[in-house]
Amino acid sequence: MTQTVNMKKTSVHYDKAIEVIARYIDSYVVDSQEAIETARLCLADTLGCGILALNFPECTKLMGPIIEGTQVPKGSRVPGTNFVLDPIRAAFNIGTMIRWLDFNDTWLAAEWGHPSDNLGGILSVADYLSQKHSSVTVRDLMVAMVKAHEVQGGLALLNSFNRIGFDHTILVKVATAGVTTKMLGGDYYAIASAVSNAWVDAGPLRTYRHAPNTGSRKSWAAGDQTSRGVMFAWMTMQGEMGYPQVLSAENWGLYDTLFSGKPFNFQRDLGTYVMENVLFKISFPAEFHAQTAVECAIILHKNVIEKIADVEEILIETHESAVRIIDKKGPLKNPADRDHCLQYMVAIGLLFGKLKAEHYEDKVASDERIDLLREKMKVVEKSEYSADYLDPNKRSIANAVTVKFKDGTTTKRVEVEYPVGHRKRREEGIPLLYAKLKENLLTSYSTKQTENIISLFKDLSTLENMQVSEFMEFFSRS
Repeated sequence: MTQTVNMKKTSVHYDKAIEVIARYIDSYVVDSQEAIETARLCLADTLGCGILALNFPECTKLMGPIIEGTQVPKGSRVPGTNFVLDPIRAAFNIGTMIRWLDFNDTWLAAEWGHPSDNLGGILSVADYLSQKHSSVTVRDLMVAMVKAHEVQGGLALLNSFNRIGFDHTILVKVATAGVTTKMLGGDYYAIASAVSNAWVDAGPLRTYRHAPNTGSRKSWAAGDQTSRGVMFAWMTMQGEMGYPQVLSAENWGLYDTLFSGKPFNFQRDLGTYVMENVLFKISFPAEFHAQTAVECAIILHKNVIEKIADVEEILIETHESAVRIIDKKGPLKNPADRDHCLQYMVAIGLLFGKLKAEHYEDKVASDERIDLLREKMKVVEKSEYSADYLDPNKRSIANAVTVKFKDGTTTKRVEVEYPVGHRKRREEGIPLLYAKLKENLLTSYSTKQTENIISLFKDLSTLENMQVSEFMEFFSRS
């Protein structure tokens, strides 16, 4: 593996938050079987989401090398394609396809995000090292995933970046930088150095997620950030310096610049909490705050579809975060706009009894009934839902939907507190997760190859002892 070059270690004291992250990545032993089992599900689900995205030209046009035709001997492979790239570019490719359809796992707290976005960097580095004949097993890969989930999600519990206009993908960059530095052979000081460079970068603005600038960048932003994390890891291992007080420096540090001097806080010691409690998007490719609302709408579909013209009002009771980021009125310009509109997603559920990625495309969005229903929707915050959303013992994402008709009658009030992908519904969700995986894989692979991949994921012992280079062969193009 790569060795750190001339890193000065004596008397170097990094900011406390960086020290917490670096010590955790460097020395924490992942011994939670639940975390490993969940990482296995996360790996399967995340790659399945990426394979599905390869069916969308707007995604695939961004993939491949920067310069057409470039290949890296024994480089990092991009699942479902013939691309063999340097690990930084491969991280962008994998991260972009994973996130494109907004269908991979989610973490919701003071900050939200998608911890499996880090797989872009982790998998590209793991495959590169395997191609160089280093021993990297799928268990090593899953341990790295657990740690990346924990860093990103642990920071998100109490520290909000969206409230200052920054995008949550800054946490992908930080987590990827630290974990991939460890994978490359870096010690505590190297990890701290790489993480400090990620913080110096600060974060992208959220403007591409909100009107009037909502656009497709939100679908490749995580790919961009996980690839930058790998870049900082590589530079660190080449001897590039770190910035020990990047957070706390007076005037110019991140705390003073962006957070009015307030330092980051951790709600709990870093361990395996995030992976064990991560939220899977099993049912719908939709912004996660809307998952239970869509489930409510689908339950009501049969009671409403024959009476669409008679609908007077649709009441959506939700939590504060949903009101703040996906309560949208007015025109929706593109799929990126639509999959972050609570009203649009509920309308699709009521009209079609399902929600697929295709429902965000222009062909479906031209259905006049969608906007007619949106105009009749009333979105209100329910304080209990907002409190339970932040309660570490509940972490619910509740929504309720009631439809009132012009004759004064109403449907039943349908409430769903926890989505299928929640830990509290994990037993119910696992068979559905594998069904989702199969459906996604069959869009690109033969029935036989799909069955081989699913059988591998169901055999944890074989999977975790397999070399990553061999694992990647399962995702090669026939």
